[in-house]
Amino acid sequence: MPERAPQADEYSVTSIYAEMLARAPENDMRPRLEPMQLAMEVLGDPQRSAPVIHVGGTNGKTSTARMIEAGLLAHDLRAGRYSSPHMGKVTERIAVDGKPVSDETFVRIWDEIRPSIGLVDAQLAERGEKPLTLFELLTVLAIAIFADEPVDVMVLEVGLGGSWDATNVADSAVQVIGPISLDHTAMLGETVEEIAQEKAGIITEGGFLVSAAQQRDAADVLLEAAQTAGVPFRFQGVEFGVESRLPGVGGQQVTIQGLTGRYPDLQLPLLGAHQAENFAQAVAALEAFIGGGERQLNIENLRTACEHITSPGRLETLRSAPAVIVDAAHNPAGIEAGATAVQESFGFSKLVLIVGILKEKDAAHMMQVLFEQYGDVVSEVCFTQSTSARAIPAEELAELAQDAGFREEQIHTTEQLDAAIAWAVEQIDAEELSETAGILITGSITLVGDARALFGAVDTGIPDTGAPDSEVPGHDSTGDDS
Repeated sequence: MPERAPQADEYSVTSIYAEMLARAPENDMRPRLEPMQLAMEVLGDPQRSAPVIHVGGTNGKTSTARMIEAGLLAHDLRAGRYSSPHMGKVTERIAVDGKPVSDETFVRIWDEIRPSIGLVDAQLAERGEKPLTLFELLTVLAIAIFADEPVDVMVLEVGLGGSWDATNVADSAVQVIGPISLDHTAMLGETVEEIAQEKAGIITEGGFLVSAAQQRDAADVLLEAAQTAGVPFRFQGVEFGVESRLPGVGGQQVTIQGLTGRYPDLQLPLLGAHQAENFAQAVAALEAFIGGGERQLNIENLRTACEHITSPGRLETLRSAPAVIVDAAHNPAGIEAGATAVQESFGFSKLVLIVGILKEKDAAHMMQVLFEQYGDVVSEVCFTQSTSARAIPAEELAELAQDAGFREEQIHTTEQLDAAIAWAVEQIDAEELSETAGILITGSITLVGDARALFGAVDTGIPDTGAPDSEVPGHDSTGDDS
């Protein structure tokens, strides 16, 4: 007999997530798409309940997805956004109307689809395959929630790669591919060209490709894939881009040249040239989706969208005196972009670094970039570990840092993030507090999530939209870096 599906009140978000985690860890992603296709078939193809904007690339996916979401809402379209990982609570991954899905909806839909999940797992077992993974389950749940609401548009962020990522079960109307660089090389390939082949897998016949400026090898792959699929393609720096930007307090003023028109003097509340570039991709994606790439957007709607854009954990200030900044930067390109933005936006006279990295990352290369970018401005650096079981030991990071050029006397280590923060504060004396001294916590998204929890920060979604608030309690557990 099939297992009885428990009643909704027998579950909580925490217990459901624990059940999912028991199957496989977050980083246990498999190069397969058939289980997702089977799950969608069993559930009645909920991935077809609304058009999809699919967001891939190596860096900037979450920020770009959130920008697109804000733009859709400003155009009175109900959006469902699925992104990963979460930094505080798993419900952050699934947003409806700009807010994390409510606990009640999360539990109710899981209760409804759980028997179907059991059927899929049983069929996989008959084939000698492993059951649905954590990421596959969350993707199924997100799509089921979006179909139930229902939403007008799904914004799906790729978890890893593209061609066999669980989100690729949905055919998308618009594909957005951010900058492609080396990351997850063990699974995606050793060269930018090979990685681009995987990420190009989201390009769908009948779609519309919007791409960031790419290295030549990556651009050639995307161009060929778009031509093969017969889809329109637009590249940043050619058909659209950032015309100008003026950094300011808490953000920047940007003028975007879109696919169909010019959008001057928009107030983007995020820091860094990379966020302006992400915003240009978001604008182009909105033009492609709303107007088919032929009709200009209402600039007042874009101004409204800008008022509501947030990107937690990306150059986010958690406190002042001294300033504590967190920036999720989980690969060398992310470290470099964040460093450029820190130096441009804060002008610290003294900066103390706190760094933690996960095991599957290229930590040695990240240390080299950290030293190149911060070696002249950082007085001290503390290496620590997030609560993830995959965190690289602090002492091992310290050894890599010395190999990269950091001096032994600059380096401190501790396994506990709260101890690292306390130590960093001690390195800034009272006189420096009145100047521009700061602490930057960077590296793994799991480390940033832990820091945000320590300071009581939560992701409540897009502010002041009038959408009902979702319950978002404190820190739960974090997922993998995307």
